[in-house]
Amino acid sequence: MLTFEHVSFYYRKGQLIVDDVSFTIEAGEYVALVGPNGSGKSTIAKLMNGLLLPKKGSVSFKDLMTSNPGDLAMIHEQIGYIFQNPEDQFITTTVMDEILFGLENIRVPREEICMRIEHALQAVQMEGYAGAMPHELSGGQKQRVAIAAILAMRPQIIIFDEATSMLDPEGREQVMKNMKELHRQGMTIIHITHHMDEVLFAKRLLLLHEGRIKFDGEPATFFETVNVTDYQLDKPFSVRLHQNLHLNTPLTADWKEMIRSEWNAN
Repeated sequence: MLTFEHVSFYYRKGQLIVDDVSFTIEAGEYVALVGPNGSGKSTIAKLMNGLLLPKKGSVSFKDLMTSNPGDLAMIHEQIGYIFQNPEDQFITTTVMDEILFGLENIRVPREEICMRIEHALQAVQMEGYAGAMPHELSGGQKQRVAIAAILAMRPQIIIFDEATSMLDPEGREQVMKNMKELHRQGMTIIHITHHMDEVLFAKRLLLLHEGRIKFDGEPATFFETVNVTDYQLDKPFSVRLHQNLHLNTPLTADWKEMIRSEWNAN
């Protein structure tokens, strides 16, 4: 369980980026965090795993507090963070060394390391690239290596901070497949994104605006009740199709499946 209790944060005193925010994310949830540019999304993400510390309030993971220096190492092990630019995470010269570095940092027994590397690469369909140099990979492949490096450490939560924003459509699709599969296996996923079509894969959506939570609920309810243009956001194609055709089938990210379901129902 990840909990924010009346959290506020600023980079410059008097200019709040996060303003008295409270929420709880339970184990196994798939949460999308959206909002206009400058709303504080990435700041919230960094507060989640202790990369930033709140100026007021508290952030806790289970019984660990980010404000407690003795808890931070354990929090970093349990809450993985995938950056917008995967190259920001790379510090070694090969894919295998990249994953190995994190495992050595958390003191994984040597006899277990090879198995973890193999399983992590298989999970992101990159098992044939262990000896490759990260800078030679495509954007989508780099991001999958970054995910593998986090997976090998076996966290309980993974935060994807705009992790698909720099990728082409194929790369985005690959990373989204990985996220959905990880959630299916029980991983808690927190997905910060400006691609509104991606939020339909989440079970819960948080809307952040001017440092405050303005909506907390299911994505379908969000698109039914919130005027997204008020927050400089767009409706995904599936939502526009569902609303314009007045479909009776549940809203999903797969608009083709919605049409098939509606056709079969009639």
